[in-house]
Amino acid sequence: MTNTGGGGPRPRTSWWREGAITTLAFALCLLGGVLQVDDTLSPPSVSAYVIAVVSCAVLPVRHRAPLAALAATTAVGVLVPPLGLLLTPLIVTPAVITTYSYSLAARTERRAASAVVLTSAALAAAIPAFGDFSWKDASRMGVVAAFPLVAGVLGHSVRNRRAYLEAVEERARRAEQNRESEARRRVAEERVRIARELHDLVAHQITLANAQATVAAHLFDTRPEQTRTSLKELVETTSHALDELRATVGLLRQSGDTAAPAEPAPGLSRLPTLLESFRRAGLEVSVHQEGTVRPLPPGVDLTAYRIVQEALTNVTKHAGTGSARVRLVWTGDRVTITVADDGGGTRTAPTASTGPTASSGPTASAAADRSPGYGLIGMRERATAVGGHLSAGRRPEGGFLVSAQLPLPPAQDPTRDRDRATTTEEGQMTDGEAGGAP
Repeated sequence: MTNTGGGGPRPRTSWWREGAITTLAFALCLLGGVLQVDDTLSPPSVSAYVIAVVSCAVLPVRHRAPLAALAATTAVGVLVPPLGLLLTPLIVTPAVITTYSYSLAARTERRAASAVVLTSAALAAAIPAFGDFSWKDASRMGVVAAFPLVAGVLGHSVRNRRAYLEAVEERARRAEQNRESEARRRVAEERVRIARELHDLVAHQITLANAQATVAAHLFDTRPEQTRTSLKELVETTSHALDELRATVGLLRQSGDTAAPAEPAPGLSRLPTLLESFRRAGLEVSVHQEGTVRPLPPGVDLTAYRIVQEALTNVTKHAGTGSARVRLVWTGDRVTITVADDGGGTRTAPTASTGPTASSGPTASAAADRSPGYGLIGMRERATAVGGHLSAGRRPEGGFLVSAQLPLPPAQDPTRDRDRATTTEEGQMTDGEAGGAP
């Protein structure tokens, strides 16, 4: 938009442009002052110079005060007939220029239209107001009135064009900002997701490896065979941890890097393998299920698996007990996962699964209260991400309880499926009979 205010210095190119416009307007205005009624030229009079100088002197301020400049040039144009000059479109060139500038700078379209119409009417009315009026004067009055109107329409069109371009640029700028913010949001979500995956698999596998290594160290002198078994399990645990860590870190590779073979995300179908890994580490886990087991969506299935994994990992790390209970309750629209233990919050060394010697002499560490940490935060984030919720806290009778409710897809009505199948079979039989009829 045109600068309509401000007292700052104008650019050098703007001064050159203003000088050229003012000079051209002065020349046209002075040319209009030498025209006579019979289309002849006469030397410019003092009145012609006064009209040209005064009206053109107002032009440089039309950007800062467009309405005042329009009023001044219009008033000078109205004074042309009383001074004995011929009112033509040339002599009112400054008024036409200020009309164009005011149409650009006006705050509202109604105000701009009113000012342009008043300017055109005032200039046209000045012709019959002074002196005789003939048919030539009528045609000249129409031409004089048309020039400010054309300038106003042109200024209005340019103003709308500039406003349209600014709106397009603003929309493009906002769209670019929205794309950038959306990209940053997606990157942040992916970082949090990868962080949760790394935390879950590292905490789980390292906890199991630590328990197995503790058992091996405790039984090294007394039961070498069981120590060898525990070390084999430790090798398997660390190998599995490296595989999962390699798969997760592979998500951070660039798109052009060689892709590692993808494995399906873990779910409740791998729950027996998960529980067996904890049993090898010395934690006895019992599982109880209620209701009809139904397939879960991939995201919910992974969330359920990770919640059980993290909860049992916390039991192994923090609870002073060697047992835990996992309960899965399947209802119409949700599955409730509960992991509970009876520990007192003191971590002890895991014991071997067999033998009295294996259970003696555990090296107890300092008692520490269970803190929420990133594990519980990650479990809550996972449950919320799939539309469920999670609660965790100490039980009144002792121990710790983690409970999560995750949504289930709507179950299909077996009666409706059976009726649909019966209807289909009857339709096929009817078609067959009709086809076999002579």
